[in-house]
Amino acid sequence: MTRKKGKSVSFDAMVKFFMQHYGIPTRTDIEKLIDRLDRLEKLIKASGVTVKNRRAVSEGKTGRGKARNKSATTATHQVLAAIKKMKNGAGLKEIKTKTGFEEKKIRNILYQLHKLEKIKRKSRGTYVAV
Repeated sequence: MTRKKGKSVSFDAMVKFFMQHYGIPTRTDIEKLIDRLDRLEKLIKASGVTVKNRRAVSEGKTGRGKARNKSATTATHQVLAAIKKMKNGAGLKEIKTKTGFEEKKIRNILYQLHKLEKIKRKSRGTYVAV
């Protein structure tokens, strides 16, 4: 039995099909977007809207809610303070009772503090502030 030959599909038709199927933008789509952006920029300039000073935004003076309080104690600061209070060093249980944090959280904080060289390991399970 012989095979029937159908129409051969051109390469351009295949490319067009894949671009439409996968949502790939064409050159005309991109040009339309650029024209639209240009019109929006002109409208913004014409309306007189200005961009806020970036320094004010980065300092937390955005006018939305409260600015971030820099004096707030973090979990790391609490653990370090608990270690500093103990002269002979603090163990995991003492830190846990002072701070109220879970064991996993304390272990992670101790690891970071040791890595930053803010504490030393006096012996296994005993930590001293530097």
